[in-house]
Amino acid sequence: MGFSLIPGVGRVRLAQMESYFGSLENAWQADPAELKRAGLDSRVVRAVTAERPKLSLEAEMEKLERFGVKVYCHHDPVYPPRLREIYDYPPLIYVRGSLLPEDEWCLAVVGTRRATVYGRQVTEELVADLARSKITIVSGLARGIDSVAHHSALEAGGRSIAVFGCGLDFVYPSENAALARSIMERGALVSEYPLGTRPRPENFPRRNRIMSGLSLGVLVIEAGKTSGAMITARLALEQNREVFAIPGSILSPQSSGTNHLIQEGAKLVQNYTDILEELNLTAVAHQMEIKEIVPASDAETQLLKQLGAEPIHIDEVCRNSELPVSQVSSALAMMELKGLVRQVGTMSYVLAREAREEYKVRVD
Repeated sequence: MGFSLIPGVGRVRLAQMESYFGSLENAWQADPAELKRAGLDSRVVRAVTAERPKLSLEAEMEKLERFGVKVYCHHDPVYPPRLREIYDYPPLIYVRGSLLPEDEWCLAVVGTRRATVYGRQVTEELVADLARSKITIVSGLARGIDSVAHHSALEAGGRSIAVFGCGLDFVYPSENAALARSIMERGALVSEYPLGTRPRPENFPRRNRIMSGLSLGVLVIEAGKTSGAMITARLALEQNREVFAIPGSILSPQSSGTNHLIQEGAKLVQNYTDILEELNLTAVAHQMEIKEIVPASDAETQLLKQLGAEPIHIDEVCRNSELPVSQVSSALAMMELKGLVRQVGTMSYVLAREAREEYKVRVD
């Protein structure tokens, strides 16, 4: 932990010192000449000898305890084994919350900060199904797809892990503070950066390798061709992880990256079972019970026929059903409370997934 607080000391130099000195404790006590003999260049030796006397490791440990942060080095049994496999693994990680054995079955879900209604809807449905199938959802707590993925996993009763690009004493973006607390209660906040590290642009591409490294695969929902989500997908391929992508409109900038990934061989995803089958996780998947739909009125029966997976505005529902707007509005409000429909935009509705499946079975 002490070495991680010194700029310029990373995985490679820690491995050099550990190999030469036998332990990092011995390296921490070494003089400049010994550090040079261990293979460290003059710049790093100067940084170590200059910063080491200024650091109080006891004070650092007290601060970690105050924030409820645990530290795991790559030798620790709790350190995620899949993360340890990647070439550029973080030598140590800071954790708020808990990492559990079942988090070995996890999937990174990433995408644009400027998510469309389509992107949000797909994220909500797929992530909820995956979370009910006991898959831990990993993402980066960013605005847009990341936030929707974390929320959806928790709302479905699942676990989630958020990987930070700063110290765990900062939440970025700040509006996700409540979400971060919820993740900490039913999952974990993870960072390779020590407390006090502010969010900086250069940190976020590096944290993406941890998101993919923790996971069995990466699902890209919506992304431009030069987005951070595409960086995560590239890192996943380098780490021999599976890459999944959601197809989108060829006219949508938010789908240009995902469509390109599919062209390049990423697995096209239409349903959460596509992911489970590809990762050979169907045996551990928790099967959902589909709720039986019993329309309470003729109006609800008519509206069920009008709604589907694509959002439809209330004005169009009124025209198609030939029902007055007041009756349609009140019926939709009741159906939303019962979980039959969902509002996905300004006065636009879709049939809830469970309702779609049951209604399709009845019609067929």
